[in-house]
Amino acid sequence: MLPNIGIPSLILILLIALLIFGPKKLPEIGGAFGKTLNEFKKSTSQMMEDDPLESERKEISDETTTTSTSESQNQS
Repeated sequence: MLPNIGIPSLILILLIALLIFGPKKLPEIGGAFGKTLNEFKKSTSQMMEDDPLESERKEISDETTTTSTSESQNQS
């Protein structure tokens, strides 16, 4: 995601955040950020599940798998 940021840069960013927000607010901000990322992750995965083209592709691949399985059983 951020390939140009190294460990020293992250430490500097965290120190600046600590100075700006203080030690009491920083855990609250981190928790809110984590919850936001979690909700974003859920909504994007839900959107991918609701994608009509993806559903159509899945149905076609399921039909192909079912057809090939039943054909192989019939040949036995």
